[in-house]
Amino acid sequence: MAKIIEEGRVCVKLTGRDAGKQVVITKVVNDKNVMIRSPERQKGKKERNCAVKQLEPTPHKIDISKEKEISKVLNIE
Repeated sequence: MAKIIEEGRVCVKLTGRDAGKQVVITKVVNDKNVMIRSPERQKGKKERNCAVKQLEPTPHKIDISKEKEISKVLNIE
């Protein structure tokens, strides 16, 4: 089964300080890397690079142009 990696896809991070937390894919860089938003990184740069192999996609997808949707999924106040 192929992973569904696309902008707006909600995923669970498998490794690193964000392990076990939901993240949102904001940009697909190439077939191995994406840019993500996570609840752990809210100061300074909000997006960061992440390897696709560190993500487990969920069936949920959101509209990334709406900041409220991103905040709701990531539990950011």
